[in-house]
Amino acid sequence: MKKENKFKLSLQAILTDLLFWIYIFGCVSFLINHWFEKPIPSSFVVIFGVAVGLISFILGLSVARKVFLPTIRTAKKWYKSFWGWSVFLILLITFVVGWNLVEVDLYKLFTKFQNAGGIMSGIFNPNMDILIICLTALAETIYLALLATVFAIPLAFILSFFAARNLMPRTFLGNTVYIIVRTIATVFRSIEAIVWAIIFSVWVGIGPFAGMLALMIHSIASLTKLYSEQIENIDPGPVEAIKATGASTLQIWIFGVVPQIISPYLAFTIYRWDINVRMATIVGFVGGGGIGLLLLQQQQLLRWQNVGIIIWLIAAVVWIMDMVSAKVREKLQEM
Repeated sequence: MKKENKFKLSLQAILTDLLFWIYIFGCVSFLINHWFEKPIPSSFVVIFGVAVGLISFILGLSVARKVFLPTIRTAKKWYKSFWGWSVFLILLITFVVGWNLVEVDLYKLFTKFQNAGGIMSGIFNPNMDILIICLTALAETIYLALLATVFAIPLAFILSFFAARNLMPRTFLGNTVYIIVRTIATVFRSIEAIVWAIIFSVWVGIGPFAGMLALMIHSIASLTKLYSEQIENIDPGPVEAIKATGASTLQIWIFGVVPQIISPYLAFTIYRWDINVRMATIVGFVGGGGIGLLLLQQQQLLRWQNVGIIIWLIAAVVWIMDMVSAKVREKLQEM
């Protein structure tokens, strides 16, 4: 192993061990404060975490040693080694912290069912008198999702070529474009559609247009990632063959890349429309229009029978869309 590579691995291992044990002691500190109301200073957490992390690394027993720099001691089975029980500890303590943070209460879950009696009664006794109103709002939701997907496709298609590592040259300009496109796609995808809906509801006003814009932005970012990853997994043979003929970059993309990605692109697009139909309902809760907005209005008025018919219609459309999109994707994969 080269010295530079070994130094890099050692640095990664040490940092991993330090963060690993700081996290464990941080969780212990939280639980002690949560259960006994005895706060532990953050400095103590860091000191203990660093100390245990360094000791376990030096002794060759740590998790990071197992991952980056295996030793004879880390070669043992997990239940006979320090690193194995360390992993078990972090999983256990993460579960316990999550249980306490989320405030899981099984007693309430199984004994307070009567609080939701009105809702359940409304769901199983839907008000058919507002069926036409609901169908109109549902159609708005479906078309909202459709337009969001249609507008997102060309932009995501173009951006995906610039976000594919195997197509961008290893030059300063190529690396810069690749990093910028991937970063923008990641940031925009990490912001949920419901947040975009809030932004556009203020920007263009409450209604389906705001919902469509929100889903479009999120779809562009998500499809760019899916499309670019598909490009990165193509067979490089045709690309190299066309490049050898002296073809331009655009010709390489058109004749060497596009034929290999059409079918998966169509499958991803149909799946995204399926997702957008479901997300459009949630987007409606913050002013994005469609049946989600109608559902919010009826829920605020405590008209549970009206809520019932809306829920059944949403469930029916999602089920139909799921079945249809699955069949279409199956056929496309056979092409």
